[in-house]
Amino acid sequence: MTNAFILRWLRANLFSSWPNALLTIGALWLLWRAVPPLIDWAFLDAIWYAPDSKACRAAAGEGACWAFIADKHRFILFGTYPYDQHWRPALACAVLIGLWIASALRRFWSWRLVPIWIVGLVVVGVLMWGGVLGLPYVENERWGGLILTLLLSTFGLAIAFPLSVLLALGRRSGMPVIQGLCVGFIELIRGVPLISLLFMASVMLPLFLPAGVTIDKLLRAQIAMILFAAAYLAEVVRGGLQAIPRGQYEAADALGLSYWKKTLLIILPQALRISIPPLVNTFIGFFKDTSLVLIIGLFDLLSTIKVSLTEPAWSGFGVEAYLFAALVYFAFCFAMSRYSQNLERELAKPEPGQRR
Repeated sequence: MTNAFILRWLRANLFSSWPNALLTIGALWLLWRAVPPLIDWAFLDAIWYAPDSKACRAAAGEGACWAFIADKHRFILFGTYPYDQHWRPALACAVLIGLWIASALRRFWSWRLVPIWIVGLVVVGVLMWGGVLGLPYVENERWGGLILTLLLSTFGLAIAFPLSVLLALGRRSGMPVIQGLCVGFIELIRGVPLISLLFMASVMLPLFLPAGVTIDKLLRAQIAMILFAAAYLAEVVRGGLQAIPRGQYEAADALGLSYWKKTLLIILPQALRISIPPLVNTFIGFFKDTSLVLIIGLFDLLSTIKVSLTEPAWSGFGVEAYLFAALVYFAFCFAMSRYSQNLERELAKPEPGQRR
């Protein structure tokens, strides 16, 4: 890379006009003023480990107190899960992340992905509940932290996505009854906030159940989140279906394909490829919305951090606590965003032997 190339790039991207030059200089000045103090606070002067909060309080805010995260990391990650069994939710987290990675690899995009997910979710259930294979039983009231966030988002999206495809197809169906039911469900769920659905699932639903019949609180919350995600994803998928040229439908009909073959082999692949950006945007929003389960007494990642800050010894270190939560959410959301961008570029490439 020559100096001339660097100068051309700077002139074209940062100093192409007087307003752009002033904005560039202003941004550089802000970075110069903000970044060095931030590095000092977050890294150089930070307290990374301490047996108690006295060292952090003695620092008087000169450096970040990451000792809070070091002391409370097990509770933040696993909630009140039995301490000596923390390897189980840790392994469950690894399995869930592995399922998402396997789903992201194109070589697994076949029927093999279904048994992989079934086996993976069964393994997660066995690890979390126990009661078999010599594992002590742990009631789900003790689940919390990052593992609960991953469970709610993984099970929610894994079930909501195929349901949303059926809802989108039903909304475009020519059968009035099916179309009406799908439209009614989508508009009803999208017309109320997620908090209302969680309250209904937690407070109102038990009132309508027969005497002696109960549904677990975590299961009720999961069902509410699945229905919420399915309604929003259905509209995204419907937008992709509407973007398919009419000629694709006519070509499939001319080949004599049945409705389901036409839909599964020709229409849906194109519609989902078009819908990748809004789909991932909905996935990211749903992942962050899991923090709302606090209102019904479930303690996800953000909730365990809030509870940790109520301990008198560690009160006053909210900046470090919420910055850590933001980094965790950013890591997962940024990974989904980058993957969607890479997937768009890969799918935009012509197949070997295919002409543009």
